[in-house]
Order: sequence, then structure tokens, then C-alpha cells
Amino acid sequence: MIRTLVLAAFLTASFNVAAQGAPKADPEKGKVFAETICVACHGVDGTSPLANFPHIAGQSPEYLKKQFEHFKKGLRTEPQMTAMAATVPDEEVANVAAWFAQQQIKTPATPAPDKSAEVIARGQKLWRAGDLAKGIPACAACHGASGHGLPVQYPRLAGQFPEYIELQLKNFRNEIRTNDPEGMMQAIAAKLSDKEIEAVSHYAAGLR
Repeated sequence: MIRTLVLAAFLTASFNVAAQGAPKADPEKGKVFAETICVACHGVDGTSPLANFPHIAGQSPEYLKKQFEHFKKGLRTEPQMTAMAATVPDEEVANVAAWFAQQQIKTPATPAPDKSAEVIARGQKLWRAGDLAKGIPACAACHGASGHGLPVQYPRLAGQFPEYIELQLKNFRNEIRTNDPEGMMQAIAAKLSDKEIEAVSHYAAGLR
């Protein structure tokens, strides 16, 4: 009888702990790391001053957390981020992600694309409809019609630097970046020409 009561108490306590889940992220704690570690490349509010470092303001916290963890584990490698990610304790990653997710890209952080109407139209077509003949799905299917993305797997691209989007697509195409779910982006990027990558990157950058 006593053993039964003890077991019941243990199971109840375990259930209560599981129900509570992980501690809630604290964006104010994340701000401390943003001000001391992230600010040089991404700005304290996630609006990057340089095109080789992405804007991360307004990105979903789930996606930011996932990418941060990938840098820490070596699943995604870039010299600056690999080094910086190593300085943030695991328990603080969610806080940093929560801080940047609450911020907004300062407009006009990314200037309107300075490409011809023809280039933008080509990018718009790929974004909205893809290219059935080449087996390229519409970018909007995963990143949303307005480019705001879907949490965890598909990032916000609206307002991002076109140069950064171009770089990532080429990295996927050349298998330099391989942390995409099921190799989805690698497969898509492999079918895109340089001109198509340029077009869709500039179109996405102009979305708001």
C-alpha cells in the first residue's frame, strides 16, 4: 500500500513538472547579451548595419533559437557566429531569441531593390508561383505571401538584405549550408540559376 502511494506521488510530481514545461524565456535577460555580444553585427535591436550580417529583428523566436543551437553544435558554420554562439550559455539562448523576436527592423533598414522592373517581376513570379517546369515550388508556400515566414523551420525574409538572401541560397546550392530540414532548400536552390537567385532575393527584400 505504502509503495503504491509513493509511486502515485512520484508520478503526480513528474506529471506536474512536465506540464510546467521549460522556463519561460526572459527577453530582458536576452537584451544583456544583445548589448554586449550581438550588437556589433546585428545591432542591439536586431537591425544589422551591414549586408553580410542579417537583420534578425522580428524573426520568430523558434527559428532564432534553432539556428543559434545549430551554430553551437556545429550543424551550421560561419566563422563569426560559431565563435559568438559559443560564448552564450545554453540556458540563455531562448532569452536572446525572445529579445530579438520582439524587436522590429528599423525602416528603411533595407533600401528598396535597385533592380529593373523585369528583374523584380521575375522574382515575384518565382515567389508566388515557382516554376513548375523546373520543379521549383513557390517561395510563398513556406515563407508566406508577405515573406513573414512560419515559426521554427521557415524564416522571415521580408525586408532582409538581398545580398544576404543571395548568399544563403548559393550556400544551399553549393552544399556549404546543409542545416535545412530534409535538405529541402538545398534541393530547391540546386535548380535556381544565378539570375533567378538574384531576382527572388531582391523581390523578398522589398516585401513588408
